[in-house]
Amino acid sequence: MTTTHLLDNIVWHTLTGPHAQFASGQRGARRYAEGFSPILGFEDGLRPDFAALQSHCAAGEHFYVEGWRGDIPDGWRLDAEQTMHQMLWDAPLPRAGACPEAVPLAAQHAPAALELASLTRPGPFGPRTTELGEYLGWFEGPRLVAMAGERMCAGTLREISGVCTHPAFQGRGLARRLMLELLRRQMQRGEQPFLHVMHDNVHARALYARMGFRDHRETPVRVVTRL
Repeated sequence: MTTTHLLDNIVWHTLTGPHAQFASGQRGARRYAEGFSPILGFEDGLRPDFAALQSHCAAGEHFYVEGWRGDIPDGWRLDAEQTMHQMLWDAPLPRAGACPEAVPLAAQHAPAALELASLTRPGPFGPRTTELGEYLGWFEGPRLVAMAGERMCAGTLREISGVCTHPAFQGRGLARRLMLELLRRQMQRGEQPFLHVMHDNVHARALYARMGFRDHRETPVRVVTRL
């Protein structure tokens, strides 16, 4: 299966492949299990089988769904709708030593990571999201002030995700340096880095383009709640 084909339905290929152990669902529908990133994946993204998730989602839970613009099914509510860009890394291997201050985030750092993500809102994030890949953090004393990590994966594709910096520490390039270290490690493993960024996050899109990412496609993304 080609990289492009996997990327065009990356959530489904992740949740039925490398992250199947972190997923629940049936037939042509999967979700990350409670506690992980609240994301839904469907085998047929144009005609998602929400009925297959009825017994796997509790009332009041909200989820992100990529690539779908159809009618809202019974039992669900549309909360938000935007578009986002998928971007693929298209540059040489970053040099070693870009971020010697990077600290691997472990289980004891999960509350701090969730607190930082709740403040900065880098995308769907849960208390166990840091278990989905390698996460690196930048600390000022005991305080986590920036992080970047990995989430979805399929084939050789590996997502850069959870990139954020505390507002009081922005402008120093901390998250960018963490990303470069992750990119170097991924490429040394033979992986193809990619990421998602919201269409209206013009600053981040421009930064990622300068770093070496190129646009792959623009896709709709919705936030829905189980009633």
